[in-house]
Amino acid sequence: MNETIETVKNMVESGLFNQARKTEDELRNMIRGVAALVPPGLSEEEIELIAREIEHKQGIKAGFGAVVDSEDFEPWLDDAKPSIEPFYWNRYQKLLLQNGLPKDVVISTDAVTDKILGRLGNPEKQVPWDRRGMVVGHVQSGKTANYTGLICKAADAGYRLIIVIAGIHNNLRNQTQARIDEGFIGRDTGRSQETKKSGAKHIVGVGHFDPNKTPVSLTNTLRDFNKATASTNTSEIDSYKVPVVLVIKKNHRTLANLLDWLKDNSARGDQEMIDQPMLLIDDEADNASINTKYGKKLVTTINGQIRDLLNMFHRSCYVGYTATPFANIFIDPDQDDEMYNEDLFPRDFIIGLDAPTNYFGPTKIFVDGLPEEGDPTWLRYITDNEDILPIKHKIDHELDALPSSLTRALRTFLLARTIRNLRGQKAAHCSMLVNASRFTAVQGRLRNRLHETLERIQNSVRINASRGAAALNDPEIVALHGVWQDEYSDSEFDWPSIQSELLDAIASAKIVEVNSRANDLDYSNSGERGQTVVAVGGFSLSRGLTLEGLTVTWFLRNTMMYDTLMQMGRWFGYRGGYEDLCRIWMPKEAIDWYAFIANAAEELHDELKTMEKAKATPRMFGLAVRSHPASLLVTARNKMGSGQKVTMRIGLSNRFVETAKVSVLEKDIIANIEVAKRLVEHVVSGAFPDKTTPWGKLIRDVPVSAIDEFLAGWRNEERSVTTDPRIVRSYIRPRRADQLRLWDVLIPSLDGDDTTDILGTPIVPANRSIDLNDLAHDFMSFSGKAMRVASRGIEKAGVDPARAAEVEQNYRQKKGLAVGERANFPDKEYRKVRERGLLILHFVKAKRPSEETLDEKSRKLAAKIPSQPVVAWGMSLPESLYDDEGEEFVVNSVKFKELFGEEDEDDDQEAALEAS
Repeated sequence: MNETIETVKNMVESGLFNQARKTEDELRNMIRGVAALVPPGLSEEEIELIAREIEHKQGIKAGFGAVVDSEDFEPWLDDAKPSIEPFYWNRYQKLLLQNGLPKDVVISTDAVTDKILGRLGNPEKQVPWDRRGMVVGHVQSGKTANYTGLICKAADAGYRLIIVIAGIHNNLRNQTQARIDEGFIGRDTGRSQETKKSGAKHIVGVGHFDPNKTPVSLTNTLRDFNKATASTNTSEIDSYKVPVVLVIKKNHRTLANLLDWLKDNSARGDQEMIDQPMLLIDDEADNASINTKYGKKLVTTINGQIRDLLNMFHRSCYVGYTATPFANIFIDPDQDDEMYNEDLFPRDFIIGLDAPTNYFGPTKIFVDGLPEEGDPTWLRYITDNEDILPIKHKIDHELDALPSSLTRALRTFLLARTIRNLRGQKAAHCSMLVNASRFTAVQGRLRNRLHETLERIQNSVRINASRGAAALNDPEIVALHGVWQDEYSDSEFDWPSIQSELLDAIASAKIVEVNSRANDLDYSNSGERGQTVVAVGGFSLSRGLTLEGLTVTWFLRNTMMYDTLMQMGRWFGYRGGYEDLCRIWMPKEAIDWYAFIANAAEELHDELKTMEKAKATPRMFGLAVRSHPASLLVTARNKMGSGQKVTMRIGLSNRFVETAKVSVLEKDIIANIEVAKRLVEHVVSGAFPDKTTPWGKLIRDVPVSAIDEFLAGWRNEERSVTTDPRIVRSYIRPRRADQLRLWDVLIPSLDGDDTTDILGTPIVPANRSIDLNDLAHDFMSFSGKAMRVASRGIEKAGVDPARAAEVEQNYRQKKGLAVGERANFPDKEYRKVRERGLLILHFVKAKRPSEETLDEKSRKLAAKIPSQPVVAWGMSLPESLYDDEGEEFVVNSVKFKELFGEEDEDDDQEAALEAS
């Protein structure tokens, strides 16, 4: 999009902000009028392009979040508003609109930041106070934009000291400082430092709207906090006519320097600073801020320093921002009272941010985009890495070639850049992420091999792309053409158009390394052409760092710690104008884990909304989160080093659990078939009403005694923790007389002739893939790490049809779906209106891999696959009528380490925690 189009679009969007929605004709006439003022004017085609983009943005909505407050919350902001001049906020609001944020999203940001500010301390209240809160967002969904807005509003309200703790790496701190420069300060702090003597202001962002009242920054884009530099600025600080802001790294030495400087100042009698209301924003609050008693010593040190920092001020606020808050709730997994009394526990408020409807997030990619049948929309499988770059490798691993899937991903990226250029996005950045090793040395070798491959492709395109059809004699161009056919042939451009644009699009593409030893990622000096960058790295690319225009990813990591996995998802975010081009390569096992975690994250946000309606407190929310089955991974990690048994809770209210792991030992298979057979014979005896459903036979009004008898005889695989009969029966027992007195039992069966009546009724068994590696431990996981036996939508069985239709309609409205537009309704939506328990009794046959694809080790494991179908079960439970803090059970942390593996820490992650 050229400069004139961009200028006209920005002017029109600014003009529309406080106006009623225009009709199609009114909007186009407005664009024509503005275009007439901006030479050289625009064609009708360009006017239509702007109109369509604005109309698309007008369809993007964002909710107003959910709020869970403590019982002592005292509103103050509404009374204070008449005396607050929104100088910093007004500048920032204009910047958001200029940067293309949809009008409704800006309105939502305004409302949500008011909610957060109103729960901080009143800066005009001169008595001591301290507030602790947490804001729960989504990965790459705009948390930085949100807290920049909060900073602007806090400064307007009277806060004069604002500290942002941003990540454990320099590159993330520098990026955050640049965002604060643009959205709050209004000048480039790095360049202003370099040229202070010249008097140049280096205006950026909000400074272009009004350069007055510039905040004092004690850090800049080039340098973290420094005691000597800060001391030279004390004359500016003492006046407190403008806010003072620091953006510091989450590092124990930096925090120690800041604490020493504050102590020195107060020791000199400069008490005014300590008397100022202080706002501390902890970005990525689940990383290195949590006091994990059994974890790294430095993590506990950083936690203590943050608490010391807060305690130095008579009036202080702590707001932790995170997309993965389980760790914050688990500050001490064993003690409820310690959890609540811990200084960084969000005891005063927890606020959930709703992602806008155009958010390209985990649910969209790993749930909606992962159909049960057919190919995934955005995901591609890595299956060819083991011989070249195994997931587990050592620091000295040699890398002489690239897996063919990585070469294919690179070609896909270059084609995506070309299509984006043809769409008028030449000025936009376009990035590819390669995250395949925890070792910086291996990352360097990977960068070199990618550089060689890219150079070979560029040379072929430079020599032959202009030769028309004859170019297809070049093997590199033939390979590009093959990838285009498979991935992008349904885009609006044919191959000749792509080929003719290739050279211009990819000539400046480069491979960069981003880790603790190198950071060649720089989007600042682009001119009229956006950067085309392949970023190779590890942890530095996994926490907070934004890759502009991320389009293609090749991801080989396989940590099972869910918060680490989610943070590695740099591909989440907003992909306006090129979402259809995005592709993500990863191992199937990692894809399965992401699908599981995406559901857990969604349930967490739903839990916040439920708690808000129930007027619950943060402590009650903490207890609810701690009993969520997904929290097992986080608890295990927090206790991993202790080597002791840990008492934990599993909450089953409004939950779905199933035996995704089953034993393959013959005695267990036979025993479970027998206990299932007794249940089936009982429920199909004719004593209970039944009906046929799309999933199989549904039997109603089954007494709880039959369910309990089945569970009592079930031989559970110990790794299937949530289906331990002791836990489930313990949960059912106090509810036997009322809510769980009668049950529905569903016996799924596929269509077809392959029936068996081994359970006492004709069933066509389901077929499910398994992970061969599990067989070494005498169990199998259905659908790999997705841990899913049941088909999507099965929890609708037994729900009142009218209530099911109601939740489907509500879901459509929530997602902004048109009538008739296809929707994948999550099972949890049906579970919300379930009135009784549903037991699903599966008969499942494990899929056998073809012999010719297996090596000798795999053949031995495949021999353990049971020849007959096995029994599995699932259970959908309604929301409890009682207070439910979960069922207790004891687990050995050594066993958890065996089940879930150890935390995946990078070279540069460890270096950052140890660094000075």
